[in-house]
Amino acid sequence: MKHEYSLAHLTAMALPPVDLIEVAAKTGYDYVGLRLSRVTDTEPLYPIIASKTAMAATKAKLAATGIKVWDVELARMDPSLDAQSFFPMLDATAELGAKHVICQLPDPNRERAHARFATLCDYAKPLGIAISLEFPWWTETGNLETATTVLNTVKRSNAGLLIDMLHFFRSNSSHDALKSLPREWFQFAHVCDGPATIAPGMDSILHEARSDRLFPGDGAFGVKDILACLPDPITYTLEIPGDALAAEIGFEAYARRALQTARSHLD
Repeated sequence: MKHEYSLAHLTAMALPPVDLIEVAAKTGYDYVGLRLSRVTDTEPLYPIIASKTAMAATKAKLAATGIKVWDVELARMDPSLDAQSFFPMLDATAELGAKHVICQLPDPNRERAHARFATLCDYAKPLGIAISLEFPWWTETGNLETATTVLNTVKRSNAGLLIDMLHFFRSNSSHDALKSLPREWFQFAHVCDGPATIAPGMDSILHEARSDRLFPGDGAFGVKDILACLPDPITYTLEIPGDALAAEIGFEAYARRALQTARSHLD
């Protein structure tokens, strides 16, 4: 089966949205994912939410290329950021024609985390947007079990789970548990691969997640086995930052190689 593929912004974070869309069009993707918030102080912040000019340029490039925006990220609600902080992002998502926003809940106060997630879902629903919860494995919402508890608690019809191969594997989450969850929770997956182990420590954890992932089939995650636990078809979003190789061959060649490798391994 030939799947639809999206190019995640983290794969080529240095590219502004219009350039990411152009690369996706040239290399054969169906969609892009756009990062409209800053997670670290060192990463770029692209001003689509605040700038009508940037929004117009992005929409013009989408129209010219035929690429669509699959998802927008990231509503990362740590203790300092409530759901309302991300309402402008949801409005921008709707204007871009995207139907998915990725959310993370790195918050030790579980009652607050659940309430904020519910509020985000409630704002998104009339906009036609689904909120997909991702569970970075080093955070307070860091495995399939914890993320499942969030969805079972809030009980929102537009809430879903985003399975990222890295986080699923590193958190030792259960394949059987994944198979048992409601099929409607899953609309797409973050596809990547990696080695069986990495060096200990947060520096290594963050470096792998943000800068050093592998193409599917090139590592030990068992990407096919994880994807076999999910509904099919779903969109495969290639979130595979590989800074060293991308610097060597350029983002366009890197995005093309990522897609070719994924298709040869997964389709």
